[in-house]
Amino acid sequence: MGPDNFFCHDCGREVKINSNYEIENGQLLKYVIDDGTDMVVFKCNDCFSKDKSLRNYKNTEVYSRVVGYLRPVSQWNEGKQQEFKDRKEFNIEEI
Repeated sequence: MGPDNFFCHDCGREVKINSNYEIENGQLLKYVIDDGTDMVVFKCNDCFSKDKSLRNYKNTEVYSRVVGYLRPVSQWNEGKQQEFKDRKEFNIEEI
């Protein structure tokens, strides 16, 4: 994470991070979602003072093709799920 543009999860207002990697006008929130992975969101100070929790969030179900069938990755065994996480995406134009 660097000094880039980040936005409030609730209202969409820009949350500024200075060159010292300090958040100037908001909060960084970390949640552990259903599958045990971390989810990080920003909230501006106004939205954080109104509600400190994450409300409008829905976990996305990921599907992948296995031997011609579409199956939710969440229904795969642990080994296949780890194999899916280890996959790397390549941009053919960069190669």
